[in-house]
Amino acid sequence: MDDFELLDRWRAGDKIAANQLLRRHFDALYRFFTNKLPDQADDLIQATLMACVRGVGSFRKECGFRSFLFVVARHELYRHIKANYRERGRSREVFDPSLVSAADMSPSPSAVLVKRKEQRLLLLALRRIPLELQIVLELHYWEGLSTSELAAAVEIPQGTVKSRLRRAREALERELAAVADSRDEARSTIDGLDQWVAGIRAGLHVRANEGA
Repeated sequence: MDDFELLDRWRAGDKIAANQLLRRHFDALYRFFTNKLPDQADDLIQATLMACVRGVGSFRKECGFRSFLFVVARHELYRHIKANYRERGRSREVFDPSLVSAADMSPSPSAVLVKRKEQRLLLLALRRIPLELQIVLELHYWEGLSTSELAAAVEIPQGTVKSRLRRAREALERELAAVADSRDEARSTIDGLDQWVAGIRAGLHVRANEGA
């Protein structure tokens, strides 16, 4: 049974379908939220899934469920940040994901199970770039979204995806240079990006399973 069918059954009150859908996508949602707002990850996962149930009727299903899932997750992340602005008396400030980073919102990164310093540097640098750039990099490298899936997930034209990925990688390189102890360390991290991402993804998977 595909994901949209499970979601439709969930909307009709099928709790077994709800549990199946959660098991399929919990890890991906955990990865999405934990390096941005780690203390709120569980609540944001729940909010995302409930928003999926409410909003599936307005989504073009040909774009695929993963794109739909991350559209909703991104909207829930931004909604939470805006609510946090209001709670802290910052309602006059305009939240701009092209400027605000995860580090601005939550200074402490999550305790992801990573073994190599390059992996820790990468997580730290990702949190220091603007959220909209962090999101495209993580969806591309951690979740393996295609160009068309990325375009749908972040709601931009498909022709814009490659240029945003390029800007995101350039921003990541700058932040790696800022947090690394040496130029060689920063270069080895960016040159081995696929390898370090795979290790981080494995660590996030372990943490997600512990919390599930």
